[in-house]
Amino acid sequence: MAIPDYQSVMLPLLRLASDGHDHTLRETVEVLAEQFKLTEEERKELLPSGSQFTFANRVGWARTYMNKAALLESPRRGYFRITPRGRQVLSKNPVEINVKFLDQFPEFIEFRTKHRNAGQATEQVEVDSLQTPGELLESAYQKLREDLSAELLKTTKECSPAFFERLVIDVLVKMGYGGSRKEAGRAIGRSGDEGIDGIINEDRLGLDVIYIQAKRWQAPIGRPEIQKFAGALQGHRANKGIFITTSSFTREAEEYVAKINSKIVLIDGDQLSHLMIDHNVGVTPVISYETKKIDSDYFIDG
Repeated sequence: MAIPDYQSVMLPLLRLASDGHDHTLRETVEVLAEQFKLTEEERKELLPSGSQFTFANRVGWARTYMNKAALLESPRRGYFRITPRGRQVLSKNPVEINVKFLDQFPEFIEFRTKHRNAGQATEQVEVDSLQTPGELLESAYQKLREDLSAELLKTTKECSPAFFERLVIDVLVKMGYGGSRKEAGRAIGRSGDEGIDGIINEDRLGLDVIYIQAKRWQAPIGRPEIQKFAGALQGHRANKGIFITTSSFTREAEEYVAKINSKIVLIDGDQLSHLMIDHNVGVTPVISYETKKIDSDYFIDG
């Protein structure tokens, strides 16, 4: 089954705590994963940022919300257990527990009131959404990133061949290839076919080199172009190559690369624009938000 949203986790989590024992989040995640019959792949699915497992994140938010509603409490650091109110709720056999359900408790209303500075619209998003606040933040970030990527690729396709050459050099240098930008610029020769062909150092010491070809094309790159590139590698006695394009690669081209002995990395337009974002090439930061969590080690007495 699909990974349940954090509101769907609330009732099973409260039932798990009804045994009266103290529980840790880690063991709770494992027990609930078994109850929901999650596959190993689903258990290991990460948030878009890659910072946390999705299911563990949702269990954590379900616990936090029920804690704010006084259905759960934290008797000691890193543990939680059910409260008398939590037992009372379970005694009524609720069909589900969600944000709307928790709104009946004054402590939860007070908690949410503190976070309503953005108005009623923000409140309704929280009630209706199946995503945790953390997931909503990540979704918004990913949407902004994809929009920027599309705009960046469009702008790159419209730039001149000479500028595209410099752009590719900048990306590779920012990724750690070619030493300084000046060294990389000398290493690459121009072919005059709206792309660049040349050799660049794989590391700053020049222990190995990579052959590069870049095509500012609109049409997909097919197998014939990759075969020519592979032949060029052999002609230069090179084993590694990077083929960069502003368009895409056909399936035949990708299958061909997977079969040959030479190591050729294919970077299409979407990947190129994301690399530009990751390494701040052609973009500039506007504002950053830093999310934080409790540093448990700081609160250890002794």
